[in-house]
Amino acid sequence: MRTDAVTLEVLRHALTGVAEEMLAALIRTGLSPNIRERHDCSTALFDADGQMVAQSESMPVHLGAMPFSVAAAIEAVESFEPGDVVALNDPFHGGAHLPDLTLVTPLFDDDEDLKAFAANRAHHADVGGMRPGSVAGDATEIYQEGFRIPPIKLWRQGRLNDEALALFLANVRTPREREGDLRAQYAANETARQRLTSLVDRFGWSTLTKGMLQLNDYSERRMRSAIAELPDGTYAAEDVLDDDGHGRSDLPIQAAVTIDDDRILIDFKGTAGQVDGPLNAPFAVTASAVYYAIRCLTDPTIPPNAGCYRPIALNAPTRSLVNAELPAAVVGGNLETSQRIVDVLIKALSEVAPERAIAACQGTMNNLTFGGVNPDTNEPFTFYETIAGGVGASAHRDGPDGTHSHMTNTLNTPIEVMESSYPVRVERYELREGSGGNGHRRGGHGLRRDVRALVPMTVSLLADRRCHRPYGLNGGDPGVSGEDRLIKGDDERAFPSKGSRQLRSGDVISIRTPGGGGHGTPEGSGND
Repeated sequence: MRTDAVTLEVLRHALTGVAEEMLAALIRTGLSPNIRERHDCSTALFDADGQMVAQSESMPVHLGAMPFSVAAAIEAVESFEPGDVVALNDPFHGGAHLPDLTLVTPLFDDDEDLKAFAANRAHHADVGGMRPGSVAGDATEIYQEGFRIPPIKLWRQGRLNDEALALFLANVRTPREREGDLRAQYAANETARQRLTSLVDRFGWSTLTKGMLQLNDYSERRMRSAIAELPDGTYAAEDVLDDDGHGRSDLPIQAAVTIDDDRILIDFKGTAGQVDGPLNAPFAVTASAVYYAIRCLTDPTIPPNAGCYRPIALNAPTRSLVNAELPAAVVGGNLETSQRIVDVLIKALSEVAPERAIAACQGTMNNLTFGGVNPDTNEPFTFYETIAGGVGASAHRDGPDGTHSHMTNTLNTPIEVMESSYPVRVERYELREGSGGNGHRRGGHGLRRDVRALVPMTVSLLADRRCHRPYGLNGGDPGVSGEDRLIKGDDERAFPSKGSRQLRSGDVISIRTPGGGGHGTPEGSGND
């Protein structure tokens, strides 16, 4: 017997509300500014088979890949018991990159039958590795990027696995902050347990679990209908990443998108092979980027769950930029390559979905990390943030300025928080006027952020679109590429977009982010 449409809609919003409350709990209780201020975290609910049924509106790069983490947990754990919590971050066993640590909590009924899972993912500002912040643009293998955690029970029947936690904390630079963020993640999943209990009291497990299955079927029907409205055919595009930081440049990502009735196949044949630098994306990251782009270009109102993505198939060659294998360095695959995959897919489908396609956004997350030891407290510190840039223009409006776009959906780190939490001073934070591409609709402007070190520290940058500009659409001009400078007194020099340097007290790192591409010929520019 099917659940009636009204009850199903109530369940859909109720489950989404649970995921959103999980996110709020994680943000409120997170210890690091990266979670508390930037909201670099995501939450979702899954059925007993590990099929996603609801998510918070948070980070696309997390949410599309999180089902792979839940599947890895289910595969690795012989049996779940009430009070268990599985932790993992291994990119080759369900993770995305090492700083993103996922907690998966099984949820049971009163008879201790498994009924659902709650999961969340949060970016930790350090998980060890060769550079403070664990986002090393010069890494060449996964072993340099931090502490790998395969799926393990971090809590067993409600009891913390102290030995496993101690092992993790012994390998990070800021253990107190890491433990605080982990406990916030635990609390977020406990929020799901409490709220689902309330829903069960109202509807019962039978109605709830049946509704989960039907919600996935509903999203699948809507996605198939949306795909069927697009003309059949194969649509191809290519774009490149600047370089891998180790001598290889102009790294192509090619995609052929085949629409066949109510199905879509994305084939990445022709994409660059696995590289030495950290731009290799695990398959889960590639899938996440694909799911996001297809949803944007069809119907974004379709409830995002497992059913929504059933009509989408991927062919990603192994040992390539879009399907990395051990021991590849992958931290930038999650951050940079995911953005370029979206650029390529939007370009490929701009012909068949012109009303939804936008010109290229900045195409990078401009990942800035720094760390060292504060001489005033003798305590280590690590910092991580992504820096916003220009958004691509659409046929209807200019691109927003200074905005996080596509696979990241975080906020900036407020200047007040940076300066009160770390030994730095933010000396400039402004729009890069003129960096958005011209067109009938102008691309959004990028940002400039200058940060002065007040103590010696290591700074790392992982960014792209420094050589190749974000493309315009329909005759629009490309956005201005990004630029990075190191300022030492009166001396100013280029800073590598994928590299690390030791800063002295007084040195300034200046990050100047790309603008978005314009849309339409500049001769027709205007806001009419």
